[in-house]
Amino acid sequence: MFEQIRRYAGRFRGAERTDGGGAPQRRERRERRAHNLFEAAATYVAARAEDDQDRLEEASGWVSPEALSFGVSELACRAVVALARERDQSPRTVARDLLGLPVA
Repeated sequence: MFEQIRRYAGRFRGAERTDGGGAPQRRERRERRAHNLFEAAATYVAARAEDDQDRLEEASGWVSPEALSFGVSELACRAVVALARERDQSPRTVARDLLGLPVA
């Protein structure tokens, strides 16, 4: 929230500043792009599947752990539903099959 306020106020100040002598000078700042939790979850899961530790850690820092957990859970639900439709099976059957559990 504060990041959005800072960016909004920054529009009025301008992106350039002067250095005492009047020469414009761009402010160097590391501005992190805002990532939504689903983007973070997709990157996190893909990185785990590909065993890419660097991307895994990067995606973990984009959102809070709680938001990442929710996003991963939502991704899992959507994936199971999509796979169940593709296989013409119930989501329960597909989920158990993916985890290697016996059919109940």
